[in-house]
Amino acid sequence: MASTNISRALSSGAATTKFTYSVWLKYSGFVAGGQRWFSAIGTGDTYFRFNENGTMEISGYNSGATSLGYFITNRKFQDNSGWYHLVIKSDTTQSTEADRFKLYINGVQETSFSTATYPNQNATDNINLAGNTQYIGGAASSQYFNGVMSHVIYCDNYAYDASSFGETDSTTGEWKINTSPSVTYGTNGFYLLKDGNSVTDQSGSSNDFAYSGGTLTNTKDCPDNVFSTLNPLIKASNQPTFTNANTTVISPSGTNARYGGTLGMTSGKYYYEVKLLGSVTNGGFSAGMLNIDSFNFNSTSGISSSSNYIGAVVNNNNLNIQHGGASNDFTPTVALGSIIGHAIDMDNGYYYVHVNGVYLNSGDPTSGDTGTGNINRTGNLNYDFSTLTMAIGGSSQNVDFGSFNFGNGTFGTTAVSSAGTNASNNGVFEYDVPTGYTALSTKGLNL
Repeated sequence: MASTNISRALSSGAATTKFTYSVWLKYSGFVAGGQRWFSAIGTGDTYFRFNENGTMEISGYNSGATSLGYFITNRKFQDNSGWYHLVIKSDTTQSTEADRFKLYINGVQETSFSTATYPNQNATDNINLAGNTQYIGGAASSQYFNGVMSHVIYCDNYAYDASSFGETDSTTGEWKINTSPSVTYGTNGFYLLKDGNSVTDQSGSSNDFAYSGGTLTNTKDCPDNVFSTLNPLIKASNQPTFTNANTTVISPSGTNARYGGTLGMTSGKYYYEVKLLGSVTNGGFSAGMLNIDSFNFNSTSGISSSSNYIGAVVNNNNLNIQHGGASNDFTPTVALGSIIGHAIDMDNGYYYVHVNGVYLNSGDPTSGDTGTGNINRTGNLNYDFSTLTMAIGGSSQNVDFGSFNFGNGTFGTTAVSSAGTNASNNGVFEYDVPTGYTALSTKGLNL
């Protein structure tokens, strides 16, 4: 949702003593100036955001009053691979101060705050005031949320605990979603982003939102099936920039930048795609696999020299496979917009790469232990990763960049033009997923 938010101007409503806000979100990393996931702006400014240091800030505001509640967590939100469920319960009618505001994170009440100003009894918040505008995904034109959201619920004049929106799984102990909560939404209440990227209110109240900036991209990533992304917590010597919920990578100018993914794999068969969006003449973009137990992210040298990495390197409109300083040049022509597909057979230790659907070396990812046309044990290369823990990774330089489709069905914010077949039914890709392969996601790891 970077540079995107949705909004609704309130034509009716009044300042309220009670409300509940529930959202599932996947937070993609720190952003200078902070990033809001909700704002109500007009007469006052009520907002919920992540600060640039990773803490969460909840602020109520009403015509200059400061007694409506202001909280900053001690906790820093640094998990960029999983989903958080956040519930804010406000009920200033309560006689006990601590009962007037409650924040729940994955079903557990948060009680540790560096700043905690509880609202006065019966204080009113302008979150619901006629004439104000409610924004999801930022302020009016700033502090955009960097990540993805799902199941956004606001209950006007009703206060609910987190247990109304989720429950603990009796088998796994994990907090899981309740997609049909039994709650009352009230006059200005809403239920958005329930089954996709529609801004139509699904609470039955017809409180639809509209786009204020950008567009919402639908994603297969959800609390029940978390897909791999690039990992901003890996601190390289030259840190690249990640956008589009950590699926697009851009390197700093004039230097090498290494990056890795959020999910590791030791067995199974996986498929992903990369679309070239930057220069293809500088030899500055590589995507492949790395051994996460021993890979050096702090090196400034080209990633292809590492013996713990193997990948497809773009060089002067050609693509070659490099590992440990060795190279096999299969001389396919690549250009801006080319899509490079990667099929990883962890069970047999084979790696296959295609350019726009044509596999290098006449590769056949379905050939099993035969390894027909695999590119990692051919010619100058000999890399058997079947006993290692691998992850998606790569490097880029000179502001080259590319966008990864890990199964969400998009490159950046652009949907695939015509989805290929995928027998696993896990993920959407431009080209056919080889039989027996799937997306690298929490569901895929358990197929």
